[in-house]
Amino acid sequence: MAAAGAGAGAALREAAQRKLRRFSELRGKPVAPGEFWDIVAITAADEKQELAYKQQLSEKLKRKELPLGVQYHVFVDPAGAKIGNGGSTLCALRCLEKLYGDKWNSFVILLIHSGGYSQRLPNASALGKIFTALPFGNPIYQMLELKLAMYIDFPSHMNPGILVTCADDIELYSIGECEFIRFDKPGFTALAHPSSLTVGTTHGVFVLEPFSALEYRDLEYKCCHRFLHKPSIEKMHQFDAVYRPGNFSQQEFAKGDTPSLKLDSEYVYTDSLFYMDHKSAKKLLAFYEEIGTLKCEIDAYGDFLQALGPGATVEYTRNTSNVTKEDAELVDIRQRIFHLLKGTSLNVVVLNNSKFYHIGTTEEYLFHFTSDSNLKSELGLQSIAFSIFSGIPKCHGNTSCVIQSILDSGCSVATGSVVEYSRLGPDVSVGENCIISGCSIITAAVLPAYSFVCSLSLKMNGYLKYSTMAFGVQDNLKKNIKTLSDIKLLQFFGVSFLSCLDIWNLKVTEELFSGNKTCLSLWNARIFPVCSSLSDSVTTSLKMLNGIQNKSAFSLNNYQLLSIEEMLVYKDVEDMINYREQIFQEITLNRKQLDVKTS
Repeated sequence: MAAAGAGAGAALREAAQRKLRRFSELRGKPVAPGEFWDIVAITAADEKQELAYKQQLSEKLKRKELPLGVQYHVFVDPAGAKIGNGGSTLCALRCLEKLYGDKWNSFVILLIHSGGYSQRLPNASALGKIFTALPFGNPIYQMLELKLAMYIDFPSHMNPGILVTCADDIELYSIGECEFIRFDKPGFTALAHPSSLTVGTTHGVFVLEPFSALEYRDLEYKCCHRFLHKPSIEKMHQFDAVYRPGNFSQQEFAKGDTPSLKLDSEYVYTDSLFYMDHKSAKKLLAFYEEIGTLKCEIDAYGDFLQALGPGATVEYTRNTSNVTKEDAELVDIRQRIFHLLKGTSLNVVVLNNSKFYHIGTTEEYLFHFTSDSNLKSELGLQSIAFSIFSGIPKCHGNTSCVIQSILDSGCSVATGSVVEYSRLGPDVSVGENCIISGCSIITAAVLPAYSFVCSLSLKMNGYLKYSTMAFGVQDNLKKNIKTLSDIKLLQFFGVSFLSCLDIWNLKVTEELFSGNKTCLSLWNARIFPVCSSLSDSVTTSLKMLNGIQNKSAFSLNNYQLLSIEEMLVYKDVEDMINYREQIFQEITLNRKQLDVKTS
């Protein structure tokens, strides 16, 4: 029977720490054949993102932060229409074929989807979700290293094929000491985590074969009858996807992003990553070659996995309720994928003591890094990670988090806030629940509670410039309007965007927005000043925020203004990496001097 209560949590922590130790031993060292992935590939949405990812991978390899002797690739989506992570998967298969010919049929490959623009967590927009910093490790771990660590046992128990995962989630699991997760069956194999029915409505849900009775061990191999993508609770019941605890009642279910399940709760098994064997990958590649150019967004989970298992039916192909942009071609492509994969098996690895965390929004990011005692304990997250700062009070529960930053001891950071890759002077006060990223604030400054402040280096006409995006952590940057007359529907820092424009002395014209003029949002609003120095940039953007807070005019008329969308076009990745490196070197030197003093 699966471990119960506190024992389950301790087992998860021990399993995670063992994997982190093992990965740490491989960092910067050549790996033996069969010991690690043959290829680690990351997807990118466009050439700008591709270049940023390649530069960061190159830096990591130089600094010996990754295992050596592995092929690390970045595969960019073709220019044109958005193709979704399903399209990116197909595109990556074509890239592998071009690069390796028939050789890749013997490789074990990790494919990480990181092609989004991270509009719900914009401090990851410039350098990518997969390079999001985590509050532990020396050097600091980013999501890439954590993924490689948590999957450390997979490659040696995997037949040639591809493991597909996303850049902004964390899967933790504990199994028996002599057990391993095996990816050795034909077709597809997916991990399954026990979750509440509410969580099931936003994930994929497995309907297990009726004969496959659950034994409630930490690790079980089952066959999936059919896969439901973001189903309603009614649908989960209709297709017999819902389980009741029975003799599993003492199990403390995986919390992760889910509320703790009551002991008598119903539950479902939800998805995370999946594996496809080489034969299935070749089948999908042949399909992609046949269609030529993809002009619609397809989902690797919804559109591949729903075609699998003996109970799969074609109805889902016509359901476009979960689709962000409906295309005429979408239903046709889905139906062709369904007929291509129909009859392919979907094997499920049931992990009864496991957790799935998502870190893709400002809310999740702040919660998991400051308030979530579970994740802190499991991964050993720190309040002050590889930083210089003596000011954080040692308090229990909700605290703040500082990652690779230099903070003067006179500076204050309120509870629930995260500061990363920044320098803050003695008279800087950070309010609660803020995200501060890549900033340099030397002069006296008050950052209001719930502020999001993130600085980017820009290369404009050959000159180095800076711009700082500043808004509220709860602002919805994706909410869009179709016409200027609806501008009153947009909110900035909890205030009508229209009144903000008045305070900043900006007029409502088409020129106020970049890009698509029928899709107007805070993401493409030209409101952020361009400055010649990093500290000026932060100070100016903070004046914008303070103007809103105090209802006092601060004219932006004399500045060149950019939208976040435009900042990403002009971003200077090299300068941002150099800034982080300067902070790293300064902290390293400081630590060496302290070691000398104490020895």
